[in-house]
Amino acid sequence: MRRQRQTLIAVSTLIALTLTTAATPANAHTTAPPDQVTALTAHQADGYTTLAWQPVDGATDYQIERTPVDADNTPTGVPTIVGIWRPNRQINQQAPTFADAGYHPGDTFQWRVRARTGTTEQPYSDPVTATTTAPWGNPTTPGEQLRTGWETTRAAQYTTDTDEYAYTAAIDALSDRVRVVELGRTVQNRPINMMVIGHPTPAATPQAVAATAPVAINCNVHGNEPGDREACLIMARQLAFSTDPRITDLLSHTTVLIVPTINGDGRANNTRGNSTGQDLNRDYSLIRQPETTAYITMVRDYRPVAGYDGHEFGNSRAGDLPMLPPRHQNVAQPIFDQSQDMIEGHMYAKGAEAGWWACPYGCEGGGNVGLSEETILRNTLGLKNVTNSLLELRSSGGQTRPDEGNTANNRRRKTYSALWTFHQFLDYHRADRADILTARSDAIESQAANTGRLVFRGSRPIPAHPAPHPGDSPPPLDAPPADLILDTPPCAYKLTDAQYNGARTDGPGGVGTTVAQRIAAHGWKVITIGDDHYVPLNQPERGLIPLLLDSKAVEKLTDGERVHPTLTGRRNGPLTVTGFTCADDATINGPVTVRAGAALVTTATTISGPLTATGAAGVLLADSTINGPVRIATTGTISIIDATVAGPVDLSGNTTATDAPVLAGTTIRGPLTCTGNNPTPHNLGIANTVHGPRTTQCAAL
Repeated sequence: MRRQRQTLIAVSTLIALTLTTAATPANAHTTAPPDQVTALTAHQADGYTTLAWQPVDGATDYQIERTPVDADNTPTGVPTIVGIWRPNRQINQQAPTFADAGYHPGDTFQWRVRARTGTTEQPYSDPVTATTTAPWGNPTTPGEQLRTGWETTRAAQYTTDTDEYAYTAAIDALSDRVRVVELGRTVQNRPINMMVIGHPTPAATPQAVAATAPVAINCNVHGNEPGDREACLIMARQLAFSTDPRITDLLSHTTVLIVPTINGDGRANNTRGNSTGQDLNRDYSLIRQPETTAYITMVRDYRPVAGYDGHEFGNSRAGDLPMLPPRHQNVAQPIFDQSQDMIEGHMYAKGAEAGWWACPYGCEGGGNVGLSEETILRNTLGLKNVTNSLLELRSSGGQTRPDEGNTANNRRRKTYSALWTFHQFLDYHRADRADILTARSDAIESQAANTGRLVFRGSRPIPAHPAPHPGDSPPPLDAPPADLILDTPPCAYKLTDAQYNGARTDGPGGVGTTVAQRIAAHGWKVITIGDDHYVPLNQPERGLIPLLLDSKAVEKLTDGERVHPTLTGRRNGPLTVTGFTCADDATINGPVTVRAGAALVTTATTISGPLTATGAAGVLLADSTINGPVRIATTGTISIIDATVAGPVDLSGNTTATDAPVLAGTTIRGPLTCTGNNPTPHNLGIANTVHGPRTTQCAAL
């Protein structure tokens, strides 16, 4: 059951769930003065301290003071106001918390907190003193002793590209849980590496990894926003070597995919874009650059079910951790809902426990942010049926962290808040895996049904979260104008050979990959008949296809010709398919034969009789019923999604190059025979129901 927004976080829950060591107040008063903060505690975690206290009636806000001390609790530096707690920081006002992260982990500090009423300062609490948690990993244990360049310089410098490669290679060499794979190369020929992490070892192939319902974290798309990247590198070490049962349990139930630096050229040059100046987060649908092509090809092959995308945000009035789901209106409702649940149902509540300020992207005074461009990764992933979120780290200390004029302290807060978020993401996936997979399968089946309007630009609203949480300034509504709405979707888009295979000039140096290569990277089914190439819409990424191929599209690859259904209503008698035939909401009473070189595409269609296709260019069935046997043997495209077959199904001898046949979410009331297919059919992670024996290649589908 989907959780409701939580409005109450008990102090006891905070204490129970935070992986910490508590500090106790020194010289606690027997009776506190009026308006003095009481019951202050400090709990240590990776890179931050959660301070919690009893609220003071009428307090406008609270100031958090930190003082460095030695082993005898003697101050070694001046007391500094490092934090401001305000009511709009979190969803629960009766258990205020603040995550202090602007220090070098392992040092010892004293904290005090005081309330303010307007500008009137109230008495400080009694102090608490504690030693903070040192960087993760025993310095004398192989693997655990590894440190990033950022850690070894005490946050004075970010990890260089060469240090990153050495660090990830060392993790790979020392941990059986990790395999580093190269996804591609940047424009300047830097490797784009991905760490594949599982327990006791990661699955051996992309298809095997996909079967584990993996999660993906993209850490550094904008080269001058490196905080998330440092968090990813630290977390990779933890996942690779930790013996914590939580970690081993997580990795036993999924695979974690970490891409530390998709934009290696931009990181090396500290620029937002890549070496051509392209903002890669405006290219994930168009995939004009080798970096975005590498990531989207990874999504096609490894099929992550959930993801996070790391950024930094310059609004000093924003929260610590602005987040946002995929908002494009073509994103299936289950994916939007599940993504919102991850953010508001989990991150807001857990942030309130730990003391982080999670909020919608924009928070206060966010401006024109978080809109519907399908080129942005969170929207691209949503259109690919991935539960996901944008993560922004407020780049400056802002009004609530006045000590972060100190560069190292600012970098620490950003990195450790990202580390907290990514771990919470893994915990969410572990707890809600079944719901995530249900949302994904529902989204794929609804997309393949090809029903409902298509929107070429337009975002779903993000309602304001109940006050006083900072949903009072959600990202603006990006409503679609009438001329960017298509109420009646086509069956497919037809491309000429020149459009499909012709040379492109929109890549680095004026050389671009072809439309055919980009469609292949996205993983869409294409039917070729003669010199024409058809891209049907009864596919899992139906919402993304028109955004690249329709004449109404805002940022498209080409103007494809809309092909509308050619067969609707009732038809009695045998049907022989020649050419390209699209059936929508049709009833065919009789046998259907798809001739060699022809194609049949159906949605919401019933065929009462056998369906036979030998040497066909393509057979794509979605949301359809076949009352009879199905026999397909071809070198063309095959996809059967959310269908019902009252009879045996035989997929044998299909040789479809690299385009594996899809059989997903289908009910077969008879035997399923799959032999001699190259490549082997797969089910997109959506199991079929088969009321009969299943043979060889389809036994696991």
